[in-house]
Amino acid sequence: MSLPLPHQKEAAKELRVLTKKVPSFRTIFGESHDFIPQLLGPLSKTESLSEVPSDLQEDLITTLLNLSIHDNNKKLVAETPIVIPVLIDALQSGTMETRSNSAAAIFTLSALDSNKLLIGKSGALKPLIDLLDKGHQLAMKDAASAIFNLCIAHENKSRAVKAGAVKVIMKKIMDRTLVDELLSTLAMLSCHQRAVEELVQLKAIPCLLTIIRESNTCARSKENCIAITHNLCYNDRTTWKELREEEKAFGTISQLTSNGTSRAKRKANELLERLNKAVNYTHTA
Repeated sequence: MSLPLPHQKEAAKELRVLTKKVPSFRTIFGESHDFIPQLLGPLSKTESLSEVPSDLQEDLITTLLNLSIHDNNKKLVAETPIVIPVLIDALQSGTMETRSNSAAAIFTLSALDSNKLLIGKSGALKPLIDLLDKGHQLAMKDAASAIFNLCIAHENKSRAVKAGAVKVIMKKIMDRTLVDELLSTLAMLSCHQRAVEELVQLKAIPCLLTIIRESNTCARSKENCIAITHNLCYNDRTTWKELREEEKAFGTISQLTSNGTSRAKRKANELLERLNKAVNYTHTA
């Protein structure tokens, strides 16, 4: 797109519309390795995206999102060297819609396992977590979806934890924002020892058990809550006292053994058995 700026803007806007409304048009960009670099030329020829007009950046990033929807494009798009750095820059400095669409593009590209690793290694998790923390509702949702997809890859779990995901996710959950989506991500991260330590410090267990008791909580989220609680208790012995007090006051875990999903019932029963053993040991010691 080596055109005068007004023409670049006009072309970018037209490409955005075409790649949205004409699915067959997306396949054209997968026919050559040169098309994507040419598309993103205006974003790669400046030292800072702040030098690029915001509407031009938004149209180009959205076009990239539209192209990424086509399954046959995902590998080519992600492996084009300019793409991931441009998306990361857009996450950090674009308009809110640009940042949201950049996160959506990363989510779409991360459907491929090889792309999950490539994107994770490129440093995308930190700006995604920042967007989850500070973004508007739609941008937060797109960021949450992208983080979840990336964290399916084992190597990215530790990257997400190191980038501050646990604290941000718990803050959102405590605020009852994107609870279902974020509990699914937290359930994956709670297998990581550093995440366990952070969750214990953040007093996650009372929050998780409260969510289980809330009438509007879906069965899957209850399952994730008890799975996270299970991971915390079996990896940090200091949590058992807190769990015992919660169970004595509310009976949350006992209730889940009869009305939870099969996995939730299993996790709840394991926790109760451990609690009962501890009580019996105390009484007979």
